[in-house]
Amino acid sequence: MPTIARARSTGERVKPPVSKEAASPRRRAQRSGAAYVFLSPWLIGASLLTIGPMLASLYLAFTNYDLFNTPQWVGLQNFERMFTQDDRYWNSVAVTVKFALVSVPLKLAVALGIALLLNKQRRGTGFYRSAFYAPSLLGASVSVALVWRSLFGSNGFVDRFLGIFGIHVGSMVDQPRYALLTVIALAVWQFGAPMVIFLAGLKQVPKELYEAASLDGAGPVRRFFAVTLPMITPVLLFNLVLEIIQAFQSFTGAFVIGSGRGGPSDSALLYTLYLYQRGFNNFEMGYASAMAWVLLIVIAVITVLLFRSSRKWVFYAGEGNR
Repeated sequence: MPTIARARSTGERVKPPVSKEAASPRRRAQRSGAAYVFLSPWLIGASLLTIGPMLASLYLAFTNYDLFNTPQWVGLQNFERMFTQDDRYWNSVAVTVKFALVSVPLKLAVALGIALLLNKQRRGTGFYRSAFYAPSLLGASVSVALVWRSLFGSNGFVDRFLGIFGIHVGSMVDQPRYALLTVIALAVWQFGAPMVIFLAGLKQVPKELYEAASLDGAGPVRRFFAVTLPMITPVLLFNLVLEIIQAFQSFTGAFVIGSGRGGPSDSALLYTLYLYQRGFNNFEMGYASAMAWVLLIVIAVITVLLFRSSRKWVFYAGEGNR
């Protein structure tokens, strides 16, 4: 008690008493041991299913390995062949970049537009939110990709619908100029996940900002660009990073719609699909591992660039003027 009274009079900070049992090394070791016991399933899974395979693929990237014989060390030969001799590799890069540049902005625009419509409480809003989110749960499945191929196939729903207006395109999945568009349409259709994230961000925008903008005479469009969009830029950055990563890793839609070949004339040959062909069709697992590590590095570089550029266009509440 005298210590506390003296601390109050002098303003000193009094540290709470620590029991000898809690401060003993043995007690701390017991607590650490208990923590590692509970973490052990995750640590084992991460080591065996993530870290181990990654290190193995890094080694295989510098080898010639066909899944049946012992890997033979070839150094940088896989990377040299990839960058200087493989035309299909560069075609897959071009197709993937085109796919990402078109699908990601469209997907985010649709997701944000639907989120704005569902932001206000109306009758049946909960049902519509669930209905719009459902494609994100189903879109990556093979069954939906098969249905999608049927919709855009010969005499499919899209062909018959366009026929009403006198437009006959036939099977879009079998034409080089349309095959990638069908894969992009499937990706954009899976807008549910970013929509939910946008919706959560819109709920955090202070209503006082809208009221102040209305008093200044701002209309709906002006309020969107002056209030809504700046306030949800952190959410926009989050969705942008996730969707770009997902776009570069897209596989199922291109595999099913392109019948495992990448579409006619490799028009829908995405990077991961070509990686699959090299690894499991041609049994060039070393070459496929090298492709995987190049993809990992590219995604990491793009992510870093996005975060660095975010300093100029992402607004965080409470940071003041930039």
